[in-house]
Amino acid sequence: MTPRFVVVGIGADGWDGLGARAQDELAGARVILGSARQLDLLPPLSAEVRRWRSPMSAHLRTVLDDPSDDTVHIVASGDPMFHGIGTTVVRAAGIDRVRVIPAVSSASLACARLGWDLTGVEIVSTVTHDVDSVVDALSDGRDLLVLSRDHTTPDDVAHLLTANGFGWSSMTVLEQLGGDRERIVRGVARTWRQPAGDPLNVVAVSCVGPRRSRVPGRPDDDYRHDGQITKQPIRSLTVSALAPTCRQLLWDIGSGSGSVAIEWLRAEPTGRVVAFERDATRSDVIVENARRHGVHDRLTVRGAAPDACAGAPDPDSVFVGGGLDTSVLDVAWDALVPGGRLVANAVTVENQTIVAQWHARHGGSLRRFSIETAGPLGSMTTWRPSLPIVQWVVDKP
Repeated sequence: MTPRFVVVGIGADGWDGLGARAQDELAGARVILGSARQLDLLPPLSAEVRRWRSPMSAHLRTVLDDPSDDTVHIVASGDPMFHGIGTTVVRAAGIDRVRVIPAVSSASLACARLGWDLTGVEIVSTVTHDVDSVVDALSDGRDLLVLSRDHTTPDDVAHLLTANGFGWSSMTVLEQLGGDRERIVRGVARTWRQPAGDPLNVVAVSCVGPRRSRVPGRPDDDYRHDGQITKQPIRSLTVSALAPTCRQLLWDIGSGSGSVAIEWLRAEPTGRVVAFERDATRSDVIVENARRHGVHDRLTVRGAAPDACAGAPDPDSVFVGGGLDTSVLDVAWDALVPGGRLVANAVTVENQTIVAQWHARHGGSLRRFSIETAGPLGSMTTWRPSLPIVQWVVDKP
């Protein structure tokens, strides 16, 4: 079956680096689409060559929606299925209508130069995400590959590392990998003073700094808040009860500081969150906290539930922390997908009564947590209890 789209990966080594199959595909193409940089790597061909218009996403959408049956060839950097356009084309058109011919990815080339085991490296893309997203991956001893947006990314990464206590991390910038203009520059984040180089680069980071776990339960002081925050021990229990898994969407109702949503996102890098918060100042704080932890690009903040729930995508999981009442639970339960999980934390007797009634109606587990923390009493130490929390966890049939 003749594919509607053929996506060919090409490296900085250009035409000579392509295999025979890729060369034959492009030599027989009628239309080839690509960026100026990629198209300049091709020799004269009989095909009509078209550069992407800006914005590229809109131009690509037009190409994908074209009802014509003519085969369109698209050239892309390296492996098109590795943070590349190939994934977008396959999702839109279906794998039966797409043929992908990959080249070696930038990550593979970088690890080959560095002597790193690719399976042990964490990869972060700043091509489609802000550089702040790198924060989520930082931890002492971890090796990172940052896929750069352009020539400014290495400087941005160095500043971010230094600001987050990772200034002694080593940085290696690898430019034009595999091409005749390949260049490798090394340094340390806190003293990084290299002039801007080639826009086609990858930044390798060997992290030196604090050990940061993705297990929920970060210190309360890691968040800006006005007291409306799910405290560290209860937060750990709550995120564990929510049990985030691949590509889930969480509704965080009464988000407060956003701490539960943020740690849910840190625990599952493919997850997304819609946070509902009635207070505008707290909404701004949620975004600030999410940016500080490198997950803001996967979090959306809406107004107060239940009204702001209208039009929000159906959740795989729901957490109700603040603003718990019957109307909120009604809306959340109706929106929750079959098999989804709802977790509600209640502090007041009134809210605990509501939770107990819903537990009687829908089942699940009902637990009461009472946390005591050691604190000073004069010259000695005593236990200081927090307010007890009743937590209801239930899976929708």
